[in-house]
Amino acid sequence: MKISLVPDIPPRQAPRRLLLLAAIGLLSACSFAPHTAMEPMPVPMHWKHAAPAAGWVSASEARAWSQGQWWLLWDDPVLHALVQRVELNNQNLKAAAANLAQAQALLRQQQAELWPALGGQLGQQRSGGDDRSASGSDSLSLNASWAPDLWGRVGNAVSAQAASVQASEADLAGARLNAQASLATAYFALRAADAEIALLDDIIVGYERSARITQNRYDVGVVPRTDTFQAQSTLQNARATRVALQRGRAAYEHAIALLLGEAPAGFALPVASWASGVPAVPPQLPAPLLLRRPDVAGNERAVTAANAQIGVARSAYFPNLSLSASLGAGGAHLADLVSAPSLLWSLGLTLAQNIFDAGAREARVEQSLAAREAAVARYRQSALAAMKEVEDQLSALATLAAQTEHVRAAADAAERIEQQQLNRYQAGLSSYTEVVTAQASALSARRNLLQLQLQRQQAAVGLIQALGGGWEAPWAASSPAVETAVR
Repeated sequence: MKISLVPDIPPRQAPRRLLLLAAIGLLSACSFAPHTAMEPMPVPMHWKHAAPAAGWVSASEARAWSQGQWWLLWDDPVLHALVQRVELNNQNLKAAAANLAQAQALLRQQQAELWPALGGQLGQQRSGGDDRSASGSDSLSLNASWAPDLWGRVGNAVSAQAASVQASEADLAGARLNAQASLATAYFALRAADAEIALLDDIIVGYERSARITQNRYDVGVVPRTDTFQAQSTLQNARATRVALQRGRAAYEHAIALLLGEAPAGFALPVASWASGVPAVPPQLPAPLLLRRPDVAGNERAVTAANAQIGVARSAYFPNLSLSASLGAGGAHLADLVSAPSLLWSLGLTLAQNIFDAGAREARVEQSLAAREAAVARYRQSALAAMKEVEDQLSALATLAAQTEHVRAAADAAERIEQQQLNRYQAGLSSYTEVVTAQASALSARRNLLQLQLQRQQAAVGLIQALGGGWEAPWAASSPAVETAVR
């Protein structure tokens, strides 16, 4: 038996019903959200320390935040393996991924409102008493309801939530990039500590040799007792410095363990040599790289979401239409439910309009307009901050490169002076105070050189982070070759 929820329509009324349904379909495509959320963000014509390539695109066209494996520029297998572990076990990443899953589920909830809702109910009831026999009834009903999106309220809500999903994707990408950059920064600091400890080991060996020479010269009565005290003091200070470096290395190791989602007690990173080179930055940096930054992209998507919410607020000025239909059957027995005479059906249409709300709808529209302006301001501020951070890191790389060369030359000169003063002391031509001064200057210069090399690597990581994950634009149709030589 065929059951229809819609009664037969007389031929003369059919065109009217069809026109009504067509009008409802057309109205459901309406939207009161502004067509343009904001003007494009202008880009600088040039960087102070590098020339950008022309062009600025929407963040929706540059959603490739996590494609580049920028850490491979250092060609360090240990660093690469650590980054892979961060992807799997970092707890901040897991929290961001869970937030993204929530946003996606909310989007599916919003999309479901565009479709009719179907329901069914099956009931059975029995009653009786001491002076009457038991009786009962059974019922079965099906119902459907649909509220056409006449003024784009649901459609704009879906658009807003879709933009929120993209913002959550940007948050996840930002958490991933922050974890990767923090890991690389801590890893390079740990390797620099290894190099500095190795330097102190060599220095301590030299100081121990100087202390023995001084002690021998004192034993034969050539130098005063104060020379041996100075030698021992210099040696003990170097040993104390080495202990402090060990403490710093342990702190970096603990930081890496936290980023990997592991307890520090169960994590250890063996001592290894440090490749202190820095990837060469290309002469031109494409401007769309800034919009690949997760925070900038997330704020741009927030503008889109706020823009759609304006349409949601404006749709409240218009009436809501809802359609309903039901089909039911009832009887004393289950067999009665399938008999045609017991079927009952109904169709309904409801049009609801809020007549007076004391300006609440107008206030909600004004609130949504102000929220969009705030979102635009946050987006522009994040873009300006991104430009500032790029300039900072480019400036740091340029100045640190020049500073490193000067300090390297100073360290070489200080090392030669140290050796000369030691030779002069052994020949009896200078005091041990001059030797100690030369040793302190040489050690300071060598450590300064190591620290500058570390700062250059950290500035390179900072530039990569400021650009949203490297200086390659994987979404571009033709991107210039990027120099990846390490110097």
